Amino acid sequence: MRYYSIKDLEQLSGIKSHTLRVWEQRYNLLAPKRTETNIRYYENEDLKLILNVALLNDNGYKISKIARMSSDEIKKEVLTLTDKSLTYGDQIHALIISMVELDEERFEKIISTNILRMGFEMTMLQIICPFFSKIGILWQTGNIHPGQEHFVSNLVRQKLIVAIDGQIYSGGGKKFLLFLPQGELHEISLLFSCYLLKSHGHKVLYLGQDTPDEDVNAVSEIHRPDYLLTVVTSSPAAEHVQRYLNSLSERFPASRILISGYQVLSQDLKIPSNMKVMQRLEDIKDYLTTLTNVA
Repeated sequence: MRYYSIKDLEQLSGIKSHTLRVWEQRYNLLAPKRTETNIRYYENEDLKLILNVALLNDNGYKISKIARMSSDEIKKEVLTLTDKSLTYGDQIHALIISMVELDEERFEKIISTNILRMGFEMTMLQIICPFFSKIGILWQTGNIHPGQEHFVSNLVRQKLIVAIDGQIYSGGGKKFLLFLPQGELHEISLLFSCYLLKSHGHKVLYLGQDTPDEDVNAVSEIHRPDYLLTVVTSSPAAEHVQRYLNSLSERFPASRILISGYQVLSQDLKIPSNMKVMQRLEDIKDYLTTLTNVA
């Protein structure tokens, strides 16, 4: 069973630890257990409850009213609210609840509804990517279980592959080589980059996850890409990232290298001259508008 500290609940729900303690004392909203050394901890059911409570509270429900509701009533109210709410924040919050509960049907419904409402690209940029950005940091810091992250990643990955298959290359544009470093398995950002590039008429050579350096070298030697694009989320480790960037720059001096990911963005690195850091996926989309010769 997964256990959470009050700080974990704060990071996942957005509710301050002090507020959670007040709610515990005043409304008996949560009943934390304690270790033998008297340190409080929370279980999955506590996390699910507080995520639902946070969503209702953010939408104007008074905590005194929420505290009088049963767990089933709270969950029903949340489902009704997220079905009607059009705000990005509420939709992202609903995805987090679905992830914690491993509720595939609910997760799929939220994504599909938003795709129908505002299109695939906007759903990715405004809801799914911010959602992954949040849980990516939580995963890095150990606040969510890797199984939860794999659960939602595979559901979104399926959507992305279908969307990519629908993009037909008709010639022209620039040539991009996409890959993840050896040991890197977090593929969502790379897949969405592939979708963006193809939808803007560019040629994509997609190598995917965990790509050995020699494979990148071999494909680059044959196809001579204009651009390389990669994402460093967890591999290489933080202390090796600068060396990795320097190596990429030296190996592909004739290519422009676009790079992003937690390990790059969270450090003060010296970026080689032929490399550009993408802070957000929107930056990739914006960068594409500056390129010429697009089919």
